[in-house]
Amino acid sequence: MAGVKDNWLEELQNFLFQRMSASGIPGLSIAIVKDKELAYERGFGFRDINLGLRSTPQTIYCTGSVTKTFTATAVMQLHENGRLSIEDPVEEYVPFKCRPFGETILIKHLLSHASGLPWLGYAETTLAQTAGRSDRWLPICSPQDLLVFMEGAEEWALSKPGQWNAYLNEGYILLGMVLEKASKTKYADYVKEHILNPLQMHRSTFYEEDVRKEVDVATPYIVSRDGEKTPARYPYGEMISDGGLMSSASDMVNFMKMLLSEGVFENRRILSTESARNMMEPKVRTIEEPIEGVGRRYYGYGLRIKTNFFGQNLIHHSGSVYGSSAYMGLIPREKLGVVVLANGGYFLEDVGEYALALILGEDISETPASRRVRTLDGLTGTYKTFRENSRYRVTRSGGILQLESSFGQATFTTPLIPVDLEGETKRFRVYGVDSTTPVEFVKQNGETFMIYGSNKAKRAGGP
Repeated sequence: MAGVKDNWLEELQNFLFQRMSASGIPGLSIAIVKDKELAYERGFGFRDINLGLRSTPQTIYCTGSVTKTFTATAVMQLHENGRLSIEDPVEEYVPFKCRPFGETILIKHLLSHASGLPWLGYAETTLAQTAGRSDRWLPICSPQDLLVFMEGAEEWALSKPGQWNAYLNEGYILLGMVLEKASKTKYADYVKEHILNPLQMHRSTFYEEDVRKEVDVATPYIVSRDGEKTPARYPYGEMISDGGLMSSASDMVNFMKMLLSEGVFENRRILSTESARNMMEPKVRTIEEPIEGVGRRYYGYGLRIKTNFFGQNLIHHSGSVYGSSAYMGLIPREKLGVVVLANGGYFLEDVGEYALALILGEDISETPASRRVRTLDGLTGTYKTFRENSRYRVTRSGGILQLESSFGQATFTTPLIPVDLEGETKRFRVYGVDSTTPVEFVKQNGETFMIYGSNKAKRAGGP
């Protein structure tokens, strides 16, 4: 640990306020565990805008895919007590005889998103349906409906099971079915009895009727690009083992304490040490290629692993449904954890990592990823040619710049593929059907110019 800053809390609160303002997040709750004890918790902004109600550490949100960590925990418990083995074929518990490239999918493959199947998209479509934002209808209301939806999926397989990571929400619904078969208990009831209650997570549930009894509940909002906030609804129902847990930051503290203690909470063992470690160990490398110097990315069992986060292994998971999002990050070696929940659908990974870096005494702005974003953002804007005869617009989408140009009534957009971002001149390429065009951004007399092939344009301002 580089050395904790004396003013880390002040910096964190200022950052959260600025990020919420810039992103339109209505409300946010955060809690930090340090040395396996609660170090900080607070709510920011509105849990309900119309009623003017504030967010608190006890405010309930939907945790989305952070639920997968709870599902994995439950499966590992059943593995420990012999009700199942993670080496068992899934088809022994579920009528799902899908064999990618002729190989059997095992429970451990679903735990690590290594079934061999590609992303199938059920969750995104059904969530969009719930929010009234989809032009496609999938009549999937139960795990049994999902099995019908997945028929023929093996023909779309990417690899044999265990070879490749492809995030599969459907796989965690199947795990919920496996759990019910092995435990002879409904998924939500099992998790409550064996995880939530022992961890004293009494404000956490999967049931809408439980949430309706509570007062401190966040209204989920869909935030548009222009900042308009539209109330949505949480995805209650039978499809819950991949993303349906409702919880609060204060409750999630206890779950983090358990993981940081390798399965123990207040002298009660929830998981064996072996199972807790197994969940947090890399099982399969994720698809995305890391930025140079950042480290590798893996998926364990219900948890992601990011290596070389300031020399540490960062164990984490995020989740997002329409109108609600969550992030949990743990650094086991430092017994440090953070959970962030919000009701704006904003991906919270950068918020959680900022908090962890501050407590570690590190400067998050100096990570390769942060420097890359800063470089790309510094090139966005509107560029005008000689006497403003034509103009270009450069925007950022993730880690790629987009170049937008117009000709008559037509508008063309093409990605700028990075070639060299380290030098004074930032170099990119545009790929056509049978040609490539170099694009350079240079500084001259305090101005930024874009040289696109034989065209030169000066940056006039932000997008």
